Amino acid sequence: MNLADPRTFEADLTEFWRSTRAHNPVYRHEPHGFWVVSRHADVLAVYRDAAHYTSERGNVLVTLLAGGDSASGRMLAVTDGPRHRELRQILQRAFTPSALDRLTRQVRRNTRTLIIDAVSRGDCDFAADVASRIPITTVGHLLGVPESDHDFLLTQTKRALSSDDRDSDELESSLARNEILAYFTDLLADRRTTPADDVLTALAASALSAEETVLNCYSLLIGGDETSRLSMIEAVRALAAHPSQWDLLRNGDVTLPSATDEVLRWSTPAMHFGRTAIADTEISGHPIAAGEIVTLWLSSANRDESVFADPDRFDLRRTPNKHLAFGYGPHYCVGAQLARIEIAELLSALRKYATGIEVVGEPRRIHSNFLTGYSTLPVRFVPDTAELY
Repeated sequence: MNLADPRTFEADLTEFWRSTRAHNPVYRHEPHGFWVVSRHADVLAVYRDAAHYTSERGNVLVTLLAGGDSASGRMLAVTDGPRHRELRQILQRAFTPSALDRLTRQVRRNTRTLIIDAVSRGDCDFAADVASRIPITTVGHLLGVPESDHDFLLTQTKRALSSDDRDSDELESSLARNEILAYFTDLLADRRTTPADDVLTALAASALSAEETVLNCYSLLIGGDETSRLSMIEAVRALAAHPSQWDLLRNGDVTLPSATDEVLRWSTPAMHFGRTAIADTEISGHPIAAGEIVTLWLSSANRDESVFADPDRFDLRRTPNKHLAFGYGPHYCVGAQLARIEIAELLSALRKYATGIEVVGEPRRIHSNFLTGYSTLPVRFVPDTAELY
C-alpha cells in the first residue's frame, strides 16, 4: 500500500487500517523509508515526545520526502521550542474570547444566508455553493483580505495541498503555494502604509519579520480553510447517508458540541502529520534511528477500536470523543476553536432550515496523500417551510 501516492486514497482504506492496527501498527514504509504509526496511543506518544522528534524538517509527506520545509523555523507549524511558543503567542492574539465572539456572529450570519439560499433552491453543489464560501470568508476577513480576492485565494488553497484533478502534479501545487505567498507579500506592503483592523496589520506591528508574517498568513489561510471546508462537506454527506443521525440533530436530541466533534473525528480531513527523529528512540518496541521520518496517521488513530467504541459508526452522541483531528500537544491547531464554531453553525443552520438531505449525484474526491474529502457534493434539501417562508 503506497501511502506516498495520492491515488492510493481513492479507495476506502478502512479495512487496511483496521488490519494494520491489529497486526502491524508500527512499520517501515518501503521503498520510501518512512515509519507508519497507526494506533491512537502511539500517535499520542510521538506528539508528546518533543525531546526525540522535530517538526522543523517538515510535517507532511510532501516536504518530508523532499528533504525539508523551506519555512522551517519561521512558520508556526514547522517550528519547535522557544521560537514556536513565541510565534504561537503572537498568532493566538487573533483568537481571544472577544475576537471569537465577533467571528461567531459573522460566521452565523454568513452561514445562515448561504444555507437559506441553498435550501430554498432545493438542489445545489454543497461543496461549491456553501462549504467553499464559509471558511474562506471567515479567514479572509480575519486576515483583512478584500472580498473581491476570496475566490482567487480559494482556488490557490485548493491546489496547494490537494487537487480536484487526478492528473495534477507537485509543480501545480508549488505554484499555488507561491501565489499565496506573493499575494500576502503585496498585502503586507499595503498594510504597512494603510493599517486596518485585521490580523495582518497586527502581525505587521509585531516582532515578526516580513517573511515570518507572510509565511504565517499562508499557514492561517490554509489551515483555516481546508479543515473546516472538507469537514463540512463530509458532515452533509454523512448526515444524508445516516438518516437516524440526521433525525437526532434535527430533533435537538444531540448537542452541537458533541455533533461537531463527531464530524471532526469521522471526517479527519488531514490524514497524517509527520515528524523527524532527532535522537535514537523507539515506538512500541520498534527502534527509530535519529534522522528517520515518522508519519502519524490520524485517519487510522481516529478509528482505533481501543479508544472509540464501534469506531466505524457515525454517532453524533459519541462521548467521550478523544479524536486527534486537530493534533495534540504543542502543535495543537491554533484555530481549532474557530473551526468548531464554523462546523457548529453549519449544523445549527441545517437543522433550522432543512427537514431532509439527499445526495443526488456522485461526489468527486479530491486527490492528495495529505488531505481527504470531496470537491463536489450534489445534494437536494427539503426546506422547512415554516422557517423559510
